Amino acid sequence: MDSLTPRHNSAFSGYERLKLDIIRGVFKPGEKLLMSGLKERYDLGVGPLREALSQLVAEHLVVVISQKGYRVAPMSVQELQDIYDARANLEAMIVGLAIERGDDTWEAQILAQSHTLSKVMDVTTREKVLDVWDERHKAFHSAIAAGCGSRHLLQARTYLFDQAERYRHLWLTQTVFSEEALALKRKEHAALVEAILARDTARATSLMRTHLMSPVPIIVEVMQRDEWAKLA
Repeated sequence: MDSLTPRHNSAFSGYERLKLDIIRGVFKPGEKLLMSGLKERYDLGVGPLREALSQLVAEHLVVVISQKGYRVAPMSVQELQDIYDARANLEAMIVGLAIERGDDTWEAQILAQSHTLSKVMDVTTREKVLDVWDERHKAFHSAIAAGCGSRHLLQARTYLFDQAERYRHLWLTQTVFSEEALALKRKEHAALVEAILARDTARATSLMRTHLMSPVPIIVEVMQRDEWAKLA
């Protein structure tokens, strides 16, 4: 058993690092993933890399080329709009259920995560702002969703979130380093928390849907502007 552990850990490490590089655009949509280059970049053998690539194929971030190689999955405006529409409607339904089912502990967790998110600008390093804001933003929305109490809905939510990650990163790079954009997001979050604590389902679901769809025009603009979008 112990002899298998390092190999498993290597595959997982390769998977996490390669996934992050794909999400952050180190490897562009449609780019061929050469095993020789991956071995050098991640200091891993072919076995762990193939395991990592297989997992990313299952997650639709990588595609197989005629069983002979791998490419980064393409991105498109059509896919972007479909994913975000599905996310927005699912999250709206989830917040409605959470308001119906959530208790005082759930409310307290939302307030705690909201407060933590508002402190992101205390972080001074540019790279850390991106990582910290994204992590805290995810935690804030996860705290809201947790109140629905449905494991299957939360699993569906996680799947859609993962599918949106590459698109979200394009939005994050345009938003997190802009004080004006962050101020707008803080207002949206505050309004959402207010509606949730008031148990105003109609307003909370409407705000959630609008909040999650707001990045789409920004992402479309980035995709149309950047040269790599032509690969999609």
